[in-house]
Amino acid sequence: MTKQAKRIQAWTGDRNANLALDQAISLVKTNAKAKFDETIEIAINLGVDPRHADQQVRGVVNLPSGTGRDVRVAVFARGPKADEATAAGAETVGAEDLMEKIQGGFMDFDRVIATPDMMALVGRLGKVLGPRGLMPNPKVGTVTMNVGQAVKDAKGGAVEFRVEKAGIVHAGIGKASFTEEQLKVNVVALVDALNKAKPSGAKGTYVKRISLSSTMGPGFKIDVASIGTP
Repeated sequence: MTKQAKRIQAWTGDRNANLALDQAISLVKTNAKAKFDETIEIAINLGVDPRHADQQVRGVVNLPSGTGRDVRVAVFARGPKADEATAAGAETVGAEDLMEKIQGGFMDFDRVIATPDMMALVGRLGKVLGPRGLMPNPKVGTVTMNVGQAVKDAKGGAVEFRVEKAGIVHAGIGKASFTEEQLKVNVVALVDALNKAKPSGAKGTYVKRISLSSTMGPGFKIDVASIGTP
């Protein structure tokens, strides 16, 4: 059995209680006592079976309060589009030279964006980028001619979400240093985006369970009805 952290063991409240969103956020912030600014993480259990093509859930949402992370962006582009990406703040921009760097072990980035004409090149990196969830994809806006806006979105709070095998979506929705209101609007924005991305094959209850936690703290269950989205 995995040994729980002392901070989690110290929580003596009812872990099975479904709390209102405001209460859960307050408790998560109160219990985020690490010496660093903990990430506030959300886990959402959806009523889907990702093994079926018509029950896949994937997309991107711009969190109103941002993520609190310094997102490093790599862009595959040439010419004016490469200049556009650099001007927008991308840390790494290139084409064949960038592909060779990545093949050589360079991974100093958190998001990869590419213009459509670069995808044949990027495709050669599938075995490297794919397992890390970094392959550009038009469904989440990372394959685009508007690379400048894509870079700004990535740095300004855009979060990709994708349902895992167990039907769960995990995401970071801010930092412990955020205000309760900042965290609340981010949670609502993510759940709203998930509802809009509901697949045609989903039957019955779609958003089944939600829990919120900090990096080192205990998790708290949220009453789905308290989120206030359709």
